[in-house]
Amino acid sequence: MTVSSLVDVGVQPDDPRYGRRLRAARARPAIDGDAAGRAVADLLRALGRDPEDEHLCDTPRRVADAYRELLTPREFDLTTFPNDSGYDELVLARDIPMTSLCEHHMLPFSGVAHVGYLPGVRILGLSKLARVVELFARDLQVQERLTMQVADWLGENLAPRGIGVVIEAEHMCMSIRGVHAAGTRTTTSAMRGLLREDGAARREFLGLIRH
Repeated sequence: MTVSSLVDVGVQPDDPRYGRRLRAARARPAIDGDAAGRAVADLLRALGRDPEDEHLCDTPRRVADAYRELLTPREFDLTTFPNDSGYDELVLARDIPMTSLCEHHMLPFSGVAHVGYLPGVRILGLSKLARVVELFARDLQVQERLTMQVADWLGENLAPRGIGVVIEAEHMCMSIRGVHAAGTRTTTSAMRGLLREDGAARREFLGLIRH
């Protein structure tokens, strides 16, 4: 699995060319919709249901299409701009909606992501923070890895002085099965650079996401 990167083009953060548009996409295995539909039909039969029933006859296609959407992030252009004003305080996007699929049960987990960074020589278009969350959320995931992937990708492609990522999510595999702990939310965090090393910066980030 590969992810496009600004570093791949050999342009360093202090180079004036740094920040040209970069198509951000993840290499994924091809999804065979027809095979997925047949597998859903087989599953229905195994569960004692008739996939030829009028109410179920289109279910295999619908389920295959739903999983294709949940596992396919939208490509986007990573757009950065010169930090001409020398802004050196926190940039934070709170409550970014996210949904992913638990890789152990293939059930959704949903919640919000809070993503912040301390700019270096470049700043990022604000919508791109949400795009990066989606880039990694649309996959078979565990929340811990998802949190680290967002932080590491921003570090590699933006070169900020610090990064903080916190994800809060409810997992359907806990809410509707097993322990049946409906309403339980899991919180994970990943801190990089000054947001990990500087206690005051870390406290500011965590304080802002709790307001």
